[in-house]
Amino acid sequence: MSAFLQRLDLASHAAADAPTIAIKDSIDVARYPTTAASRALADAPPAPRHAQVVQRLLDAGWRITGKTNMHELAFGMTGINDFTGTPLNPQDHARIPGGSSSGSASAVGLRLVDAALGTDTGGSVRCPAACCGVIGLKPTFGRVSREGVAPHQTSLDCVGPFARDMNTVIDVMLAIDPSFHGGRARREVTGLRVALPDVEADGEIRHAVAAAVAHSELASRTVQLKYMRDAFTAGLAVINAETWRAFGHLVGSGMLGPDILARLNAAANTPASELDAAERIRRRFTDEVDRVLEDADILILPTMPSLPITIEAARTGTSVIAMSSLIRPFNLSGHPALTVPVPIEGASLKAGLQIVGRKGDDETVCAVAAHIEATLASNA
Repeated sequence: MSAFLQRLDLASHAAADAPTIAIKDSIDVARYPTTAASRALADAPPAPRHAQVVQRLLDAGWRITGKTNMHELAFGMTGINDFTGTPLNPQDHARIPGGSSSGSASAVGLRLVDAALGTDTGGSVRCPAACCGVIGLKPTFGRVSREGVAPHQTSLDCVGPFARDMNTVIDVMLAIDPSFHGGRARREVTGLRVALPDVEADGEIRHAVAAAVAHSELASRTVQLKYMRDAFTAGLAVINAETWRAFGHLVGSGMLGPDILARLNAAANTPASELDAAERIRRRFTDEVDRVLEDADILILPTMPSLPITIEAARTGTSVIAMSSLIRPFNLSGHPALTVPVPIEGASLKAGLQIVGRKGDDETVCAVAAHIEATLASNA
C-alpha cells in the first residue's frame, strides 16, 4: 500500500537537488483538499492557502513531493485505513505502521522522501516513527505553528518532523520554526544529566534502551513519575473530547470507517467531570516532570512498551491502547519529546528510545538524540 494519498511536486523555487519532504493530509497544501484520509471529507474543497509550516518549507527550499496517508481523522494508533489503504511498515510488512501519521513514517522509512511532517496529539508522530524504525519529534506544545492544520482547536496537538537521521530532523526544524537554534541542537552534550523514569515495558525493549544509554556515557539516575499512568488516562479523556468537538458532526454522514465511528460515539459521552479531573492531572503531571527536569537535563525512556503488533492481530481485536502509555502523557504536559530507533539484541526490528526535555528546549532533545545516534553508529 502506498504511503502517499497524492503525489505533488511543489518545487517551483527548489533546486534540482533540493531535499524532499511529504506532508500529512491533515495539513493544508494550497489547491489540494485536506481530507484526513476520510471518505467523509473526500469532497472537501481545495485549501485556499498553504499551512504556515508548508509555506516555510517552500521558502527554505524544500521540495514537497506528496500528501501522506494516515489513520482516518488522525484518531487511531494502528495506521490501518480501509478507505485509503494501510501504509507498509518498512521494518516488517506484516506489522502495523502505527498511527496516526502512518504514511509519513512509512514514506521516510521506505526512503521515498528525505523527511515528512506529521501531527502528534496522543503520540501520532512518535508511535509510527517507533513502529517504522525512524526518528520522529513532537516539539514543545505551541512552538511550531498549527495555522492551517486540522483540528483547528486543540490543547494537545503538535506538528513535527520524521527523518532517518538527526541532521535532517534539525534541518526541518530550522525551516518550520524560526526560533529554532541549530547551533544548540548540534552542540556537544557531554556532561548533561539523564533521568530514567521507571516504567513498564517488555524486557527486550528495556534492555535496548538501557544499552543505548550506557553507550552514550551520559550520567543517569532512575526516577519515579507518580502521575504517569494518571496522565495517560487524562490524555485519553482530553483527546476524546477535543476530537468529538472537531469531527463529531461527521457521525451521521454514513461515510466513516467502523473503528472511527465507534471511537467518536464513545467520545461523545466524555463527561465534564472527567475533563475537570483530567485538567487537574495535567497540572500535577506537568509540575512533576518540571521538577524532575530541575535536576536533570532530559528524560530517557522507551517510546512504546512493546513492539508493534501484526495487522492481522489488530484486525481481530487485539487492543493497541497501551501502545501510547509512555508517549501520550507528554502530549498532556506539552514537553518536547523525540523517538530515535535503537537496536534490539538478536532482533531485526528496532525499538524506540524516547527523549523528553524541558519546555522550549527542543534543541537539547535534538542534541542528545544526535549524540545517541552517533554513539550507536560507532558501536555498530
